[in-house]
Amino acid sequence: MIRLAADTVVGEPAVNLVIFLAFVAVTLVIVYRASANNKTAADYYAAGRAFTGPQNGIAISGDYLSAASFLGIAGAIAINGYDGFLYSIGFLVAWLVALLLVAELLRNTGRFTMADVLSFRLRQKPVRTAAAITTLAVSIFYLIAQMAGAGGLVALLLGVESKRGQGLTIAVVGAVMIIYVLVGGMRGTTWVQIIKAVLLITGAFIMTAWVLGKYGFNLSSLLGDAVDKGGETGPALLNPGKQYALTGTTQLDFISLALALVLGTAGLPHVLMRFYTVPTAKEARRSVVWAIWLIGIFYLFTLVLGYGAAALVGPEEILAAPGKANSAAPLLAYELGGTLLLGVISAVAFATILAVVAGLTITASASFAHDVYANVIHHGSETAEGSEVRVARVTAVVIGIVSIIGGILALGQNIAFLVALAFAVAASANLPTILYSLYWRRFNTRGALWSMYGGLISCVTLIIFSPVVSGKPPAPGTTDSLSMIKDTSVDFHWFPLDNPGIVSIPLAFFLGWLGTMTSKEHYEEKFAEMEVRSLTGAGAEKATVH
Repeated sequence: MIRLAADTVVGEPAVNLVIFLAFVAVTLVIVYRASANNKTAADYYAAGRAFTGPQNGIAISGDYLSAASFLGIAGAIAINGYDGFLYSIGFLVAWLVALLLVAELLRNTGRFTMADVLSFRLRQKPVRTAAAITTLAVSIFYLIAQMAGAGGLVALLLGVESKRGQGLTIAVVGAVMIIYVLVGGMRGTTWVQIIKAVLLITGAFIMTAWVLGKYGFNLSSLLGDAVDKGGETGPALLNPGKQYALTGTTQLDFISLALALVLGTAGLPHVLMRFYTVPTAKEARRSVVWAIWLIGIFYLFTLVLGYGAAALVGPEEILAAPGKANSAAPLLAYELGGTLLLGVISAVAFATILAVVAGLTITASASFAHDVYANVIHHGSETAEGSEVRVARVTAVVIGIVSIIGGILALGQNIAFLVALAFAVAASANLPTILYSLYWRRFNTRGALWSMYGGLISCVTLIIFSPVVSGKPPAPGTTDSLSMIKDTSVDFHWFPLDNPGIVSIPLAFFLGWLGTMTSKEHYEEKFAEMEVRSLTGAGAEKATVH
């Protein structure tokens, strides 16, 4: 078993760094070569719609299997057992909502961004502006989680102990991500995600087989050892409730988390944008099916990886390491295969972070450039297309800087938990309007604006005034608060739950209904046109400005 102090370096930092730099060099070459075909907005935003369903499905899994899935969930299972595995279940079930209700219709109706769909039969300017704002909010929350994961991972692998050093590392990761987006656009980013998905799933499979091999491929023996190594709290690893059944508040928090996870995927702008990189709705369906299989298999691996880390490394050692719970998978790799396996798995984890943040950044920058700059400011004129991509690149730099700052503030938080907040924002600000737009004939502009702004404002406000930001007590044996604000004397929270989904998601649906019913606006012909397009794909390549 590994014995760690908080200032311990795991493995050989030089080996870890060389493997990571090799991956970055190879992918940068791929991104550069892919950029040769970026001539139009469709090339930059949607990769020329040239990817097949299986290719896009692998890329979607690469986009979706973030640092939260690999580092965060493995750590959550190692520390909280069954309750940690609930993240895997929620993230996977969410894809059924995306497949059954959103994927095909969205692909048929839009061109580049979520706002193309939301504004199709509503007033362009206010709806596109609102959609761009919600897209930026979701993307930044998600980016903060990935950046925080980068800081914790580097602290473990390179012995960067100081907050300043970890912050510098986050800045470097952010800079590389910005280069991916500026140079490669969606085409280059997609190839990075395909490579990363193959590496991640292969690496997780090797570690899973290795862990099970140590126990004669007997899962019961693995679980039993995890319980034994957990000490007094070990038996709780196999039972529901270690994290979410302590009080009535934590039980409500579990329901809130479940709502956010299951409903959030269908409102994630960077996942929705991937549906536009395929030529037809049929390929969009195929890509989601491929993604479900790959993601489902990977989440089964996380069960073994999490309990494997609990059994072979131990919860105390994991929490003592830099990065805390997020260090479980790298520590398990070091326990299994020493320095070399640790270096490879860590490089895969870095690849995961880079690929996901690149996808998020291009989505957020495309939303601002396409929806606000081209369609709100320039009214959808063709003359704006040439400068649209340039504006998207500038926006990518700004978003990268904001996410770097946020990642530094969120250091030490469990990444899966932080991503769950992004899911709550997506499910509150985007999903109600998407579903109402696609399925409710009566839906109108006021309903869309009330739903998007109401869901976004309520969700973000509840997060700010929740224990996530301030007021949590320190962990046993430490003096720092478990909240983002580490000073235990600072406490301004009044909302008791960590995840606001149980309040903000129903509220957003209600506001969408209320806004619609209090407005006389109604575009019957536009809904009929949208219904035909969503079911057939007719005219999907044409501009949607009206």
